[in-house]
Amino acid sequence: MRLLNASGCLDALTAPDVARSLDAFVTKTVTPLPREGNAPVRIAETDVGMLNSIGLANPGRDAFVAETLPQLRELGVPLWVSVGGFSAHEYAETCAQLDDVTIELNLSCPNVEEAADTAAAIVAACRAATTLPLYAKLSPANWNISDVARAVQGAGADGLSLVNTIRGTALDERTLAPRLGTVAGGLSGPALKPIALAAVFACWRATRPPIVGMGGVMTGRDALELVAAGAEDVALGTVLFRDPDAPARVRAELAAELSALGVADVDTLRGVAHEGGVEALISAAH
Repeated sequence: MRLLNASGCLDALTAPDVARSLDAFVTKTVTPLPREGNAPVRIAETDVGMLNSIGLANPGRDAFVAETLPQLRELGVPLWVSVGGFSAHEYAETCAQLDDVTIELNLSCPNVEEAADTAAAIVAACRAATTLPLYAKLSPANWNISDVARAVQGAGADGLSLVNTIRGTALDERTLAPRLGTVAGGLSGPALKPIALAAVFACWRATRPPIVGMGGVMTGRDALELVAAGAEDVALGTVLFRDPDAPARVRAELAAELSALGVADVDTLRGVAHEGGVEALISAAH
């Protein structure tokens, strides 16, 4: 199991030591043209997690490839580049300019309809433009997420990133006005974990793809549960904002969980939730 960051949850150039503590670093989403992002307020904390409405702020594809990417390569860790756009052609153009990275296609970014056929069309265009590994990042808002998983795999995706944030709104305690400038934003943090587990479970059961599980991962136990549901790798998101030592802590907690279960390798537990759990696995081994 590799430990990554969720896209947009870590600035590797300002916190290089945190990035190097991961098994791979995932960039913020890159779009063809520069984007300033949404008007403030962009972030709001809630009782159950964090809302954000950053709006895909980024320097644009050309500046990223010419300036940011070379700096990121100096970190010495494998890189994943999150790619966004507003048409299949835009996604494919960006993919064609990348090399020696894994590409995460942000198929749940604003203004991109995530119907199965739309997502598949984007993946197919990117597959035709590059031979690099392609992971499709999906939104948990789609009730039939396994249908989208089948479609993007059929179009050439090598794996899935599950899940992105889910839509939420918070109101100011005093004024009862929306706290975010855009009213609604993406909810991340502990409340997202059951939603992420459901998505990982459904997609693993449907097609058994390589999955990066993310959403509400705060502890080693959270990481273990995503693996049990079918994740091959795990990404840390909101926790990195308040605990830069989370990668080391989560690994230590995961090791303790495995020791308590009498299991040496977490990878042996991938998908165990589909097989009756750990007790059934141990019983079958004996």
